[in-house]
Amino acid sequence: MASKPGILTDWPWTPLGSFKHIILVPWISESIYWFVVDKERCDLTRLSILPLMLWRMVHNQVWISLSRYRTAKGANRIVDKGIEFDQVDRERNWDDQILFNAILFYLGNKYLPGGSHMPFWRLDGLVITMLIHAGPVEFLYYWLHRALHHHFLYSRYHSHHHSSIVTEPITSVIHPFAEHIAYYALFSIPLLTMALTGTGSIAAFLIYITYIDLMNNMGHCNFELIPTRLFSLFPPLKYLLYTPSYHSLHHTQFRTNYSLFMPFYDYIYGTVDKSTDTLYENSLRRQEESPNVVHLTHLTTPHSIYHLRLGFAALASKPYSSTWYLWLLSPLTLWSMVLTWIYGHTFVVERNRFDKFVLQTWALPKYKIQYHLKWQKESINDLIEEAILEAEGKGARVLSLGLMNQGEELNRYGGVYVQKHPQLKVKLVDGSSLATAAVLNSIPKGTTQVLLRGNLTKVAYAVAFALCQKGIQVAVLREGEYEKLKQSIGTKCEGNLVMISKTYSYKTWLVGDDLSEEEQSKASKGTVFIPFSQFPPKKLRKDCFYHTTPAMQAPMCLENVDSCENWLPRRVMSVWRIAGLVHALEGWEEHECGYTVSNIDKVWEATLKHGFQPLRLPTQSNS
Repeated sequence: MASKPGILTDWPWTPLGSFKHIILVPWISESIYWFVVDKERCDLTRLSILPLMLWRMVHNQVWISLSRYRTAKGANRIVDKGIEFDQVDRERNWDDQILFNAILFYLGNKYLPGGSHMPFWRLDGLVITMLIHAGPVEFLYYWLHRALHHHFLYSRYHSHHHSSIVTEPITSVIHPFAEHIAYYALFSIPLLTMALTGTGSIAAFLIYITYIDLMNNMGHCNFELIPTRLFSLFPPLKYLLYTPSYHSLHHTQFRTNYSLFMPFYDYIYGTVDKSTDTLYENSLRRQEESPNVVHLTHLTTPHSIYHLRLGFAALASKPYSSTWYLWLLSPLTLWSMVLTWIYGHTFVVERNRFDKFVLQTWALPKYKIQYHLKWQKESINDLIEEAILEAEGKGARVLSLGLMNQGEELNRYGGVYVQKHPQLKVKLVDGSSLATAAVLNSIPKGTTQVLLRGNLTKVAYAVAFALCQKGIQVAVLREGEYEKLKQSIGTKCEGNLVMISKTYSYKTWLVGDDLSEEEQSKASKGTVFIPFSQFPPKKLRKDCFYHTTPAMQAPMCLENVDSCENWLPRRVMSVWRIAGLVHALEGWEEHECGYTVSNIDKVWEATLKHGFQPLRLPTQSNS
């Protein structure tokens, strides 16, 4: 929102929320009706508006994903500063301008002479469009843009766009409604000319709109991609084509580089930023960033690809949840699964900065279900080993294993890699010590007994041992679990380990992956479920409390946090991810993997010292 919002700031369909797309249903229905019922009266121009709108959405999304991937890697990045959730929230309605354009296209098709029954291709109309854009449109936009930087218009409208100093591709269309009216009045000049002169064609409309989107997205992508050779071969191109670094300066300096896509008018009127050429050259020379810490995660469900930071920004900025409309994208989901299978290599998902440390999150192109398949074990381990060696080659100090990348049956909590590579310089961290500390500090004060339920993991053994040492009774339901824990804890603390048959007296449950629905139903009212596993239990009871998986609140000095980690709330990180960062910050030289557990109190105190905070008490389930 602008600092002093003017009239026509909000879009007319803002009250409709996520149902705003229904405003196009009457026009779309009419087009389809005539196509099905009476093909002689069907207008191909009208029918092409919907595919054009969908193509624009796909085109924009491709740029968003590409930009986030490239800026996370760091190669050719222009501005180092990260973005935060407020920018994602401000830019989540980027498709409003596509809806607006679609409405105007439908109206123009119906009422404008020459706006209907256009041929698919005409060269003269395309040439007219190019000439008019290069002349009147670019000239008028330059002066409109300068006017928008006058304090009156800037404070009421254009400051909303400049709230994003570090731009993403879609920042290009984040403006108040009134601004979009002015922009469309300019961009419609070539289109109206084509229609009124009878030289219009469907292809010309498609090419021109795609060109506008392409240049807008490219100018705000925050990485440089125009090679110097292009300007060397054709020097005048410097005045006809802007670069991402050229427009990036407009967002950091504000009073320079006003031009739309052609810097020609900035050179004429002396508004070119003096550092334009230097920034361009420096951005092109910039190498891929070397992380200090790498967190290795993986995909979970087929739809999780959309919830990654590289996917849909609006979904990534919220805790993961099943969304019904993603099932409509099933063909695309299937195609993404095929691509990840073909690619077969870890990829960078996110980049964060903590003080002078760079933290990158890498994802394996494997899904949760694949970790349960024995025949996938070798390929997963190969990918993890490859990622470890790649991280060491890039100079990383620490690599933390997230989610199921540290399973006992898969790689003995990462111990197999240290055993195979005894000279490994990058330190492997499974995060079990911090996970244990987080679980222990989540147990309500005054608790004298807990029920331990679920697959016994390294964390479960460590938690049970710590509780028994404190004199807290740890109960289990199965004899096999009791015997394993008894052997692990030893005779010194086994008096606090008991096996029970009834659960009604236990108000605190520490739960793992295989907690069944039947077992949850036997819990008494008000029971607190505290997971020690990587994945949260299914919330079935409305009268019980569910804690999140072991996680902590990240301090504000952790930069570039604009997405949620799986199902966790905003600015909350899993302890397995935090553990790697703390390990690097403290400069610890030992591995934390395999069957050993580091000093729990030492790890917990170091984590608190660096500003990470325990989560508040769990809230009652509303599911």
